[in-house]
Amino acid sequence: MNVALWIVQALLAALFLFAGSMKFIMPIEEMTKQMPSMPGWFLRFIGVVEILGGLGLILPGLLRIKPRLTPLAAAGLVVIMIGATVIGFVIGPASGALIPLVAGVLAAFVAYGRWRVAPHPEKSSRPVDRMASRSTQR
Repeated sequence: MNVALWIVQALLAALFLFAGSMKFIMPIEEMTKQMPSMPGWFLRFIGVVEILGGLGLILPGLLRIKPRLTPLAAAGLVVIMIGATVIGFVIGPASGALIPLVAGVLAAFVAYGRWRVAPHPEKSSRPVDRMASRSTQR
């Protein structure tokens, strides 16, 4: 299960890092043409959230620093994808909501998996006393 979670986390991180960075590369006028009901500042905010969420899927578990942030990042991305799915249904054909729906379900899988099934291990905060461990082994 741990391997499956890591694979899904990596794929989602790539997706959200790409989507979030595109919201900064594209001009605001171009983005608001595609989604006229959303202001440009809000789309940039969503880009920031997607980038932070993508980093939050990978870095806490990889560095073992605050690994409890991974399921929180995944849960936050679920909320973003619920909004994207609703917007996809409202502004276009239902098929436009399929990708955010799948990404949201995968993010929910990561959130649940890292919360309950296979949480990341915490980094040990105590240094190992090698001299004491050698004397107890003899």
